[in-house]
Amino acid sequence: MASWPYLNSSTMLSKPKHPNPSFCLHDFPNPQHSSSSFSFTASPIAAVNSATRRCRQTNRRSSLILASTDKPREPLKIMISGAPASGKGTQCQLITSKYDLVHIAAGDLLRAEVEVGSANGKKAKEYMEKGQLVPDEIVVMMVKDRLSQPDSAEKGWLLDGYPRSSSQATALEAFGFHPDLFILLDVPQEILVDRVVGRRLDPVTGRIYHLTYSPPETEEIAARLTQRFDDTEERVKLRLQTHNQNVESVLSMFEDITIKVDGSLPKEIVFAKIDSALSDLIHQKKNAILGTTAT
Repeated sequence: MASWPYLNSSTMLSKPKHPNPSFCLHDFPNPQHSSSSFSFTASPIAAVNSATRRCRQTNRRSSLILASTDKPREPLKIMISGAPASGKGTQCQLITSKYDLVHIAAGDLLRAEVEVGSANGKKAKEYMEKGQLVPDEIVVMMVKDRLSQPDSAEKGWLLDGYPRSSSQATALEAFGFHPDLFILLDVPQEILVDRVVGRRLDPVTGRIYHLTYSPPETEEIAARLTQRFDDTEERVKLRLQTHNQNVESVLSMFEDITIKVDGSLPKEIVFAKIDSALSDLIHQKKNAILGTTAT
């Protein structure tokens, strides 16, 4: 799999130049210079007041421009992908907490639509009850409807683990949903297998433990921990194979906006890299607004 760099610095828009308040000093006339249209000796105070007013007006206009760009007009639109146990859930929590994006996970949407009995939910339930996969067109419509909600349009969104195929990505593009950035958490397979196989669930609290990296606090908790039926090495490898095939097809569509982050690093370091990329993206958006305003 190819490795894509962080946002290319060559694509950063140049910072527009704003009026420099110091130029106002040149508005004051030089008493040694005479002009047929201006007489310094006639009203020096009026001339100084006039220049001062022009300077204040210029500074006021600059302040208004800067104040109007504290936040980008275009909210962030992010997609994130990662294999099982890549730490995607943790990073989604950190991203949405700092940037206040609407977190959208297709699986959560599917369950919610089925629970409320929406039109899409009823269609999906028919397939789920038969043990069949829910068709792409149903899931795409669910995601499309959620992305179209006012909070997503206003605050921006983080699309978690979706799209999973080129056809799903193409469908979203056709609806006009174009991500600013595609984040891929990349973790070696042996680490992923180790993370999954050692994972345990506390059925009482719902908390996830790991026998090596996050062991239970007491023997009582350890005694009641359970393991998911598909958290075995054989099943994990099959899931990873499917994930890798799916993500490759999606990455081919978003190659120019993809950043690849080493998800085997501590979660704080992983988030620092993601945070840096998102900060650069916001900076680009602000510069674009400043450039538009200045012209």
